[in-house]
Amino acid sequence: MFYPHALNHCYQCTADHGVLFYDVCDRLLFFTVFCVMARRHQVKVYKLVLMPDHIHHSTVPRSKEQLSSFARDYSAVFAREYNGAFGRKGPVFQAPFQFAPKRGDKSIRTHLLYLDNNPVERKLVTQAELYRWNFLAYGDSTHPFSEAIVLRHASMPLRRALQRVDWECGQNHDLSYRLLRNLFDSLPEDRERNQLTDYIINKYSVMDHAAAFRFFGGFEQEVQAAHFTTGSEYDINEGFIGKSDRYYSLFSKILRQEAGLTDNHAPLTAPEAHKWEWFNLLRRKTDAPAKQIAAYLHVRVETKH
Repeated sequence: MFYPHALNHCYQCTADHGVLFYDVCDRLLFFTVFCVMARRHQVKVYKLVLMPDHIHHSTVPRSKEQLSSFARDYSAVFAREYNGAFGRKGPVFQAPFQFAPKRGDKSIRTHLLYLDNNPVERKLVTQAELYRWNFLAYGDSTHPFSEAIVLRHASMPLRRALQRVDWECGQNHDLSYRLLRNLFDSLPEDRERNQLTDYIINKYSVMDHAAAFRFFGGFEQEVQAAHFTTGSEYDINEGFIGKSDRYYSLFSKILRQEAGLTDNHAPLTAPEAHKWEWFNLLRRKTDAPAKQIAAYLHVRVETKH
């Protein structure tokens, strides 16, 4: 069922049910592509949530065709860049994407809280506003996860990076992998990398935080509501693997320490034989279920174990 101008909960998981986002550049690439396409298609967005292996967004389209073309275009642009960077082929997201209209204030509030708390439910954070990639904290601050940028104290690489981001955003261009890596690699310390991340998110964001907050009475009220209820989702079947998504960062840490990997994206590019070596290593070093390790490594556990 589709209702014009209604808020829709949209959900997409990866085509192989594997991990999608391995680092900040992955997320910022998707975020800037999504925001550019939202402006191009003139779609109103209340929320966007980037989880390790799936995404959610709350969108108000004029028509089903507008929503479909928006999702098609941001998925295709992201897939082209993602596949090109890691030598992959085929769709990144499972198709068709799932969507469900939310009508009435109670239904909308329940849905918004569900998205806020998705990372809490997966044990990535203890409170919704502590997760950068549900973007909730950006409704109250332009730099919730970093110090304010003072240009006279910023390094020259950071100032150049800010200028480049301003130009690309002004042209309604997304930020490519190559550009993002060049910008972040040029910065001398993590403090400035965090500042640049917040700056990009604030600069590109298309989310209408005020529209979402009106259902609760303001930012603080929505945060408090998120602390006391998780929300529910009855219309979309979202499947979770394992007990916590924190395992994915643990897997990366173990592979860096034990297997000498220097790039978190190795599971996307490594030969199958190496992946199975890492699979067995992670089985020994963690109590994560086999399917969650397989999702991280992009292997089909049913075919071998």
